Amino acid sequence: MKYIIGIILVFMTFGCMSAPKDLGVKSGKLSPLKTSPNGVSSQTNQLEKLVDPLVLDIPTSNAKEIIKKACESYGKHKIIKESEDYLYVVFITGTMRYRDDAEFYFDSENKVIHYRSQSRIGYSDMGLNRKRYNTLAEFYYKNKQ
Repeated sequence: MKYIIGIILVFMTFGCMSAPKDLGVKSGKLSPLKTSPNGVSSQTNQLEKLVDPLVLDIPTSNAKEIIKKACESYGKHKIIKESEDYLYVVFITGTMRYRDDAEFYFDSENKVIHYRSQSRIGYSDMGLNRKRYNTLAEFYYKNKQ
């Protein structure tokens, strides 16, 4: 039994830690969230996972720099991909070093920044992705003026 539990823990720690393959913007949309309650998005129809998009009323390049600073101030993270209208960041939690994938889509046509963040493993994130969104959004609004 201990052997089986050990294998499961190793698989959960390393096997499930790889980045999702379906991230990015397709036809103006970020990927849909999984059904588990461990993520939030500004483009979901699941009300319990819905967050407001951020208002993009400054130049996109300035907004992106503020978002990058917000991520830096939040804690351990790594920018994985960046383009003119997209930012993909992996946040790494403290003790267990879980990875959460966060995406920002700078939709200049609609003047909003869409957000999606989901934990790679586990069923519940204990509200961490929503708390992170709130912290990043607060930083963004304080510093964009």
